[in-house]
Amino acid sequence: MKTEFQTRAEENLGLVHLCANRFRGKGIEYEDLCGAGCIGLMKAARAFDDTRGVRFSTYAVPVILGEIKRLFRDGGSLRVSRSVKELYLKLTRLRDSFMAENGREPTVRELSAMSGESEEAVVEAISAGRPPVSLTIQTEDGIDEADVPVPSSDGQILDELALSKALAGLEERDRMLLTLRYYRDKTQVETAAALGMTQVQVSRREKKLLAALREQLE
Repeated sequence: MKTEFQTRAEENLGLVHLCANRFRGKGIEYEDLCGAGCIGLMKAARAFDDTRGVRFSTYAVPVILGEIKRLFRDGGSLRVSRSVKELYLKLTRLRDSFMAENGREPTVRELSAMSGESEEAVVEAISAGRPPVSLTIQTEDGIDEADVPVPSSDGQILDELALSKALAGLEERDRMLLTLRYYRDKTQVETAAALGMTQVQVSRREKKLLAALREQLE
């Protein structure tokens, strides 16, 4: 059974590719950029607090970009701590022993129980220890780039980030109006009651706000 940490990281892998794409052609291989981005994603997934009212993508992108920029500061080498390397080797031995006895791969939970480490630490060590996957393929015409499927599209993520930024720039009352209408599924009557407005006032203000946001995002 996957932990919330694992699920959040897997569902937002598209953020890594989105951030890595910004640094294409800057002198570091794309798979190395993704490797650094994945470390940032895991850090963000572990530290994220959903009670603060911030979307995970808004929180995670700066963390992912920070790890990728660190890669450039370190001269392009992805550094893995000694403790993580040692844990990866330990997990590899446990995995091999488990497979010999049971004839199947152990789950993250089983590796966690055998090693005495948290499931998050197990996932991080396995991810850091795996060799990077090549994103190029050999074709008749030479080397070409392989398509990498990601759970969410870059366009959708960019739209969400742009919308979050635009909403953050609104007056608190206007932001609450749109939050009640489109994030909490309140009717105009319910929104009017919550904000001390009439239904007509809510309707008119909502139209103006949507028109302004649409123009800003386009």
